[in-house]
Amino acid sequence: MAFALVVVLGYLIGSIPNGLLIGKWFCKVDIRQFGSKNIGATNAFRVLGPWPALGVFLTDALKGVIGVYIGQTLIGTPAGQLAGGIAAMAGHNWSLFLGFKGGRGVATGLGIIAVLMPKITLIVFLVWAVIVYFTRYVSLGSIVGAALLPLLVWAMGEQTEFLYFSLVAALFVIVRHRPNIQRLLRGEELKIKAGKVNKSTDQTNPPE
Repeated sequence: MAFALVVVLGYLIGSIPNGLLIGKWFCKVDIRQFGSKNIGATNAFRVLGPWPALGVFLTDALKGVIGVYIGQTLIGTPAGQLAGGIAAMAGHNWSLFLGFKGGRGVATGLGIIAVLMPKITLIVFLVWAVIVYFTRYVSLGSIVGAALLPLLVWAMGEQTEFLYFSLVAALFVIVRHRPNIQRLLRGEELKIKAGKVNKSTDQTNPPE
């Protein structure tokens, strides 16, 4: 019963569409109508600019943190922590409030591992940042970071439960990035560039 409650609460927390809410409340913009139409921090950066995007990133990461702490509070085991975290990640990717559509799960996943494996989180984040800085492809950094996660968890001898989670999380992120992978292979992926919606024309500054 406790596991079921953790999963339900984690999923509901994860389903909160922070990108949509921040865009509407602070910028009067429905982020789903612009750019890639995704509700995550990357599209928020392109459409709304860096500060709203930072808000989206932090609140999406917070969903993962809350999911883990729900599991810790109600169950108190690594399995409980992971149940809450994975449920939050699933809610972010397939939000109850958006017709089971959502983001890519990168920020939420980062929030989960930040609580469970802070040292590994730092390494993954630095790898992501270096790739994005030099290539300007957020998707490439996210895919490489996701693929690197289970290797680091295994190499650093973390708990078996965390290794299983890292494999599931990596699969989550990579599967959600399938369209990006196809565009990267075709040389058609958009590079990151901050923008801001022009309300007079209902357009965003075009990304590179």
